[in-house]
Amino acid sequence: MQIIPVIDLMGGLVVRGLAGRRHEYRPIQSRLCSHAAPSSVGSALRTRFGFREAYVADLDAIAGADPAWSIYEELARCGFSLRLDAGAATTERARRIAGFRNGQLFSAIVVGLESLASPEALGEMLAAVGPERLVFSLDLKAEAPLTAAQAWRGLDPLEIAVRALRLGVRRWIVLDLAKVGMSQGAGTESLCRRLRQLDAEVEIVAGGGVRGLDDLESLAAAGCDGALVASALHDERLTQAMLAAYSL
Repeated sequence: MQIIPVIDLMGGLVVRGLAGRRHEYRPIQSRLCSHAAPSSVGSALRTRFGFREAYVADLDAIAGADPAWSIYEELARCGFSLRLDAGAATTERARRIAGFRNGQLFSAIVVGLESLASPEALGEMLAAVGPERLVFSLDLKAEAPLTAAQAWRGLDPLEIAVRALRLGVRRWIVLDLAKVGMSQGAGTESLCRRLRQLDAEVEIVAGGGVRGLDDLESLAAAGCDGALVASALHDERLTQAMLAAYSL
């Protein structure tokens, strides 16, 4: 299983997520570095652990601002390939992100359920970006789908997953925002296990609330190919030695 560090961006700095309550997010305080500047945090994660890929959530872009292109370039210079969620709510934005610097910075374009207007929009983005590059983030909050789209409302997470699979989604993130930064475990193992049963070949990455090795082992047992981790790295509850058995 691959371990993927999370870098949440807001106001030009790296912030610490807290249960999806973005108005409470503050610049990260890390034992790995002394500053919340993206280049400082990125360099520390790359140097200390040797990570080659990072998941970047541009929270300002998700809220509607223009993507932070220069920061993505900074993080790429640290040595990362980026899985980027920059609020791709439309096919136009998804294409724009995918084409930035000829697509060389990004290992994946993340399209979040919370940003999508409809299932049709997801299908259009899959056609525009390609299923090999698009990652669909099944965004939850306290186990409920996080969406304002009428077409998704009333559906449980597994029903949404079935529809997304039919549209052609091959790469997934399963994330419960209520767990982010709360050190309570991811809490999505059951859903990941059922998603794996639906399709043995898809890529499943889960995260939110990972506390340490026990949570990583739980996600691996649930069929996950990767885990998103943030606070446990910065608090040194997970060290390079602890992660020796995992892909970085």
